Amino acid sequence: MPSLESMKKAQRADGMAGILAIGKALPPNAMEQSAFPDLYFRVHNSEHLVELKNKFRRICDRSAIRKRHFVWDEALLRKNPCLRTVDEPSLSVRQEVIEAEIPKLGAAAAARAIQEWGQPESRITHLVFCTTTGMDLPVADYHITRILGLNPDVQRFALYQQACFAGGTVLRLAKCLAESQKGARVLVVCSETTTVLIRAPSEEHLDGLVAQALFADGASALIVGADPDEAGKERAIFTIVSATQVLLPDSDGAIQGRVGESGLSCTLHKDVPFLVSKNLRQCLEEAFAPHGISDWNSIFWAPHPGGRAILDQVEDRAGLHPEKLWASRHVLSEYGNMSSVCVHFILDEIRRRSIEEGKATTGDGLDWGVLFGFGPGITVETVVLRSAVSLP
Repeated sequence: MPSLESMKKAQRADGMAGILAIGKALPPNAMEQSAFPDLYFRVHNSEHLVELKNKFRRICDRSAIRKRHFVWDEALLRKNPCLRTVDEPSLSVRQEVIEAEIPKLGAAAAARAIQEWGQPESRITHLVFCTTTGMDLPVADYHITRILGLNPDVQRFALYQQACFAGGTVLRLAKCLAESQKGARVLVVCSETTTVLIRAPSEEHLDGLVAQALFADGASALIVGADPDEAGKERAIFTIVSATQVLLPDSDGAIQGRVGESGLSCTLHKDVPFLVSKNLRQCLEEAFAPHGISDWNSIFWAPHPGGRAILDQVEDRAGLHPEKLWASRHVLSEYGNMSSVCVHFILDEIRRRSIEEGKATTGDGLDWGVLFGFGPGITVETVVLRSAVSLP
């Protein structure tokens, strides 16, 4: 009789989990950031609030965002007047949009990841789904399973109300799943929309103006697995070396969100960039000490672009060369803050540059890197990556 220890070992993968494919999806409604203040105040019948509009325009101008994509558009807002107030009950209307759009957007990203992966959907053993919005049952992972035609026995995990740090959370969970079961292939899907957040401007809710200027809609998908099947032409893009989560000290209440009858309201304290950057070095030292790395310019960077100020202070505190955060700044500029989705877009940008420049490592010519997710708590996810980019 085989021992329990040998049985356990036989069930586990031999190597570390890696990202085998990346897919992205965006809703078709794109808005230039420079034109957003006029649209936002016009559609909410708030153009008489001249000083508030000028303040909002300054926030948008300083955001370092060029454009964003949204599920909602002006026609949807005009059709539903409850979405154009500050606190009128509107959750049922928002839920109706979210229930239709979140699975569709997530499935589109997943389909692209599966296409890049090049394997049949039947090989997917697990589905990890994440969003900050929605409360319907069954949840969106069920609908994505149906849309994609996944096996009915796929092992599903749904993460709700995690927000911006969750792009790292899903990698931590996917790594555990992929390494604990030989042959596991984990489909990770993050799908986000600001439909739950959009509301009229108000002097009493200035935090809401910052949220309206930063957040955007989008979806990402990853295939995660260990021991790539080279005969099946599987290749890792990044190896997930380690993944940890920590709550930052003295950060209670710095980032909060509350769901009520009028949707989601956000609180973003002005000290968030300081709190994140102040604790960053300890996260780095604990994550990279086992690998003998202490030069933060010797690794590639994929921090969540929560906002321009966060990236600026991270760069300053870690003593980074200006070009180190190029991928995060690019994603912030072209797509805004898509919550959990952003860091996966950043990894795809790093991978894309690597291939364009003909480098088998990252576009920086480096093979070790770090992904950071920051969000409510303040919670920080630190993911150590090693590039395995293969050139065509």
